[in-house]
Amino acid sequence: MKTIVYVDGFNLYYRALKGTKHKWLNLHALCEVVLPKNCDIVAINYYTARVSSRIDPDSPKDQNTYLKALKTLPNLNIHLGNFQAKNKMMFLVQPVEFTPSSQVQAQPNPRYAKVIKTEEKGSDVNLGVHLVRDAFTGAFEHAAIITNDTDLKEPLRIVVEEAKLPITLLTPVAQPAEDLKKIATHIRHLSAYLGVSQFPDPVIGQDEQHITKPANW
Repeated sequence: MKTIVYVDGFNLYYRALKGTKHKWLNLHALCEVVLPKNCDIVAINYYTARVSSRIDPDSPKDQNTYLKALKTLPNLNIHLGNFQAKNKMMFLVQPVEFTPSSQVQAQPNPRYAKVIKTEEKGSDVNLGVHLVRDAFTGAFEHAAIITNDTDLKEPLRIVVEEAKLPITLLTPVAQPAEDLKKIATHIRHLSAYLGVSQFPDPVIGQDEQHITKPANW
């Protein structure tokens, strides 16, 4: 089956990769090992956004290195949304003060605090629109989606119920969202395949450029 894979980059990172040793992930290797052998992967579409350095100064550099590695893969397309990091006043549910060894209730109790609120905009919309467009233009016979974002419920439903095409949910979590489980034609879990789907270190890019895995990965 002619297959296109759609990857919700932030959902994959926060659900399956953050805090692990598997962040140097080769998406083509992952898709080949997790999908059935009758899937002819003609494209992998990766949706993400350039991150901010406000919380972690190394994040933009590390992400850029990873994107360079991804660009060495055949038929992989990177689609960028927008990443926002803003100062925002937010209500505190249980105000506390943190010390090196403990946390205690703050005195006097504040109701609000100014925080850095991060938001990623556009990636889920782009993924959903591209998925539906590709279904109705005959770009694929089968789609695979890496996400656990229920905002993508309606695009998945349109493809399965209206375009009459199968979708495999490649779930980055042990228990995928019920809304997505009900729609997906097939479900496959990624966790067992992350470790065996890593890039080499370094990756050899164009002009024999060596792309080295970030040190903290």
